[in-house]
Formats: sequence, C-alpha cells, structure tokens
Amino acid sequence: MKITYIYHSSFLVECSSVYLLFDYFKGTLPPMNREKPLYVFASHRHGDHFSPAIFDLPKLFPKASFILSDDIRKGRVPDEMMDRTIFMGPDMKREAGQIIVETVRSTDEGVAFLVSAGMDTVYHAGDLNDWTWEGEPEEDNEKMSREYREYTDKLKGREIDAAFLPLDGRLEQHYARGIEYFMRSVGAGIIFPMHCWSDYTVIHKFKQQYKDEPGIETVADITRQGQSFEVRNKNYKSLMLSSPGGA
Repeated sequence: MKITYIYHSSFLVECSSVYLLFDYFKGTLPPMNREKPLYVFASHRHGDHFSPAIFDLPKLFPKASFILSDDIRKGRVPDEMMDRTIFMGPDMKREAGQIIVETVRSTDEGVAFLVSAGMDTVYHAGDLNDWTWEGEPEEDNEKMSREYREYTDKLKGREIDAAFLPLDGRLEQHYARGIEYFMRSVGAGIIFPMHCWSDYTVIHKFKQQYKDEPGIETVADITRQGQSFEVRNKNYKSLMLSSPGGA
C-alpha cells in the first residue's frame, strides 16, 4: 500500500486495485490513476471530516463512489450522486464494489470504518476516541473511557494493516488515552496519528513518552501535508516505511 497524509484526518490509501480516501474536506491530492476505482469515505458530518466538495471528485475520477455515515443528511448529496452513494450507521457491514466495509459506533458522531480491499485491511477511526477533557465531570469522563473501550474492543483479533487514530493535543494530559489503548489492545501493522490540528510535535511527544511500550515502533512520523508512506511488506515486526519529500 501507498498511504498519503492529506490534511487533519484525511488520508489517501492506494491498494493494488482501488483507492480509499478518508474524511477529505480540503488539501492537495497526489497524482492518481483516473481509471482506478476511488472510494470516498466520510465518518461524520463535522466540517473537518466532511465537505460537499467531495462530490466534485467524479469530474476528475469517473469511478468515484461515496460511503458516508448516516448522520450526514441525504440532502447534502447532489441528486446525480445518490446512485453512487451508500449511507452506513454503526455496526453495519456492506459489500461495495471491490471492497467490504464494516462500521463501529463513534464516541462522538458518526462511525469508524474498517475496510477490506483485497489483501489489505485498513481502519479509520473518524472521531472514535477517548475524549477525556480536563474540567469535565468525572462521571462523564469515566463513561467516555468505558464506551471507547467497549467500541474499540470489537476490533480485537482483527488483522489490520494500517490504522488511523486521533491524537489531539487539546486533551492535555489525556491526549494519548485513545491511541495508546488501541495500540495495546488491538494493534496494526502501521498506526497513523491524526486530528492533530497540524501540530505534529504531539506525535514526537507521544513516541517519546511511550517509547518503551510494545507497538510504539508501528507509529508513523507525520511531519507535513502531502507526506507519503509505502508499506513494502506485511511482516509487521520488520515493517519498512519510506517517507519521500512530497506526494
């Protein structure tokens, strides 16, 4: 797989036979094969995860189709795009063309996506995270952590090649609770932090703070928009990554 970080929580995953584009609302896409199927995902309706601008993509990529969380109103989809759009709620499974899509309930709005494309399986959490905030009532934060673990535990035992998870510095001392739990209890061949609000120093902080934790070696170093990573084999213990100068 080739994986390109677009912006915020948006990534393009190029598998052997398809493209997967997650939570795109702005940013520069890398060069792409117009004839290759493109599946565009939106995990929920928030403006930093969904934009109606995605419905312009078929002008450039005629094989584009859309898989949207069902909290996004159908009225936001142009009539001419409805026949290539699938809406999914939590805990669903659908076959869509060349891929299989499963969803997990979010602790915020919408869903997280688990996508199987041929031999590759990727997980995009959307806003499924342990949103433990300083100053919130203790019982609310405890409920948040409990629900995050309940939803995330549904992924245990699944072989995931690449995972995209929030790492949001606004949570202060709790910034890594979600990604750390996923890394420890589920794991993936490579883990991409996201939702960092362009503060990539939080990734370095996380990798240093948890440097002795099993799985930390799978966390990618994202430093800029347009950065690309190539997953060159599926032997996770010796995963080879490259990060060229631009996409």
